[in-house]
Amino acid sequence: MLKEIQHVQATADLIYSEAQVEAALDSMAAAINDALADQNPLVLCVLNGGIVAAGKLLTRLTMPLTIDSISATRYQNQTSGGVIEWLLKPGTPLNNRTILIIDDILDEGITLAAIKDYCLEQGAIEVYCAVLIDKLLAHDKPIRAEFIGLQVENRYLFGYGMDYKGYLRNAAGIYACNGSV
Repeated sequence: MLKEIQHVQATADLIYSEAQVEAALDSMAAAINDALADQNPLVLCVLNGGIVAAGKLLTRLTMPLTIDSISATRYQNQTSGGVIEWLLKPGTPLNNRTILIIDDILDEGITLAAIKDYCLEQGAIEVYCAVLIDKLLAHDKPIRAEFIGLQVENRYLFGYGMDYKGYLRNAAGIYACNGSV
């Protein structure tokens, strides 16, 4: 496995540099600060992919907020998705709260839509979605994010929280795999 990961990393294309991603995070934070200044949001970090984006955004947000996490996956460290599996639900009550979901990527949108629906079912007043990456697809998605850092073409990505088979989330930049994954 290690040789495969090293090969993927060595042959990947840099799509966005660390500086470009950090600038996008600055822009996202400014938009979130404007939109939610008086909302007292509960920020839900989507684990594991959203850890980096949430961590980077949280220190840029200026409004009072609380933090929790949620985890639902379709990938189970694979490169294609299946049925949604709920791994963790927030411990904080969502009833009568404004929720800001932070995730790494809006790909097909199935998992993020399920998370948003869960929040609304739990009584959230409003649910906003912030994604570092919005993947451009040739078809409509079941959800749109209100706050988007960057857009990319439809390639398999890693870095800034996005993974390749559970690895490479820590890459300082957004990379696209070469070849089939």
